[in-house]
Amino acid sequence: MNETTNREIIREAFEAWSAGRGSVFDLLADDAVWTIVGNSAAAGTYQSRAEFLDRVIRPFNARLSTPLVPTVRALYADGDTVIAYFDASATARDNRPYNNTYTWYLKLQDGAVTNATAFFDSIAFEGLWACVEPAEERCALPRHP
Repeated sequence: MNETTNREIIREAFEAWSAGRGSVFDLLADDAVWTIVGNSAAAGTYQSRAEFLDRVIRPFNARLSTPLVPTVRALYADGDTVIAYFDASATARDNRPYNNTYTWYLKLQDGAVTNATAFFDSIAFEGLWACVEPAEERCALPRHP
């Protein structure tokens, strides 16, 4: 697949996510590796789609009362990698706004994301993660050392 096709796949996934019809996570291969850079409670490398969704995305979403909605600022493609630069906002379960800016480096193979590296404001993330009780108790994520 070429850069234009990869960029279009990611653009369509973000449009679906913004419209409440899916997300970029739907593109993750089962063995996708997702790395969150930094020192937040969720920072680290996840070795599969299931591990990443179970340990980060589901616990994160359990802290929200409205879905996270992305607004893409830019998408850049270079070979098999698409860089997504976007803002996202939601309302937390404590009725406070959650706003963050993200940059994701998404490596695609045959239309699936096989590797991702994520950068975001870890202070905003930690404020939500540490201060908002998840809707499901099983959503607690242990802190990385």
